[in-house]
Amino acid sequence: MTSTDTVNFEALKERQRIGWESGDYPRVGNTLQIMAERLVVAAGVRAGQQVLDVASGQGNAALAAARRFAEATGVDYATNLLAQGRERAHAEHLPVTFVEGDAERLPFPDASFDTVLSTVGVMFAPDQAQAAAELIRVTRPGGRIALASWTPDSLVGSMFRTIATYAPPPAGVRSPMLWGTEERLAELFGDAVEWTSLRPREFDFCYHSPAHFAEWFQQHYGPITRLSASLDEDTRARLTADLTAVPQPFNQAADGTVLAPGAYLEAIGVRR
Repeated sequence: MTSTDTVNFEALKERQRIGWESGDYPRVGNTLQIMAERLVVAAGVRAGQQVLDVASGQGNAALAAARRFAEATGVDYATNLLAQGRERAHAEHLPVTFVEGDAERLPFPDASFDTVLSTVGVMFAPDQAQAAAELIRVTRPGGRIALASWTPDSLVGSMFRTIATYAPPPAGVRSPMLWGTEERLAELFGDAVEWTSLRPREFDFCYHSPAHFAEWFQQHYGPITRLSASLDEDTRARLTADLTAVPQPFNQAADGTVLAPGAYLEAIGVRR
């Protein structure tokens, strides 16, 4: 028996869903739009292709694919994020379909899509092997799987280690940051995917100050919003101080603002 055999993934996903539906994640997610644009270009998305954005949130990658005239679908289990994705698509006159669904049980037939994308989304599915198997299943042979995932040593990796000191993850659940490593992708996808490009990239986190960074994530990043609300006043103050410290080792600004690169892995593969 492996450690994952004892994990109640369904209960964990329900807690995660409640977390993502707390706060106002699109306020954070919208700042990451450039990552989705880059991923769609790197994946070679073209007009007329069937494209799926898994754990789409408010639809960054789905919208990027639709701008290239692909037939884009976004799937997520957080209904408020899907609603905001639909609002964005309507505002931009983009024909994107948003579907409620679980990344570990995608509601689509086998081999439905030419390209399956995820921008720092599917990496947070707790049953990583099952999520990877679903990405493979819904991608047609010869189609592409394209992922943008934070790396373990990134700014976001540091932030999640900070969060874990206040809310440790359940035993047996692997760090989502492992999706940002070549080794873990090889374990998850095996011979089913040939990775044709594994490119280290950076996203610049830009905030007024380290304190603004901490405030923004506590107010808007659902899992942190929910955690912060659960703490007593003194512990919440310590969390705030710890989050304020997160961007500082990465910060390249010398004027009191934050310009801190966040490392991620852009992975493009062909489904065998």
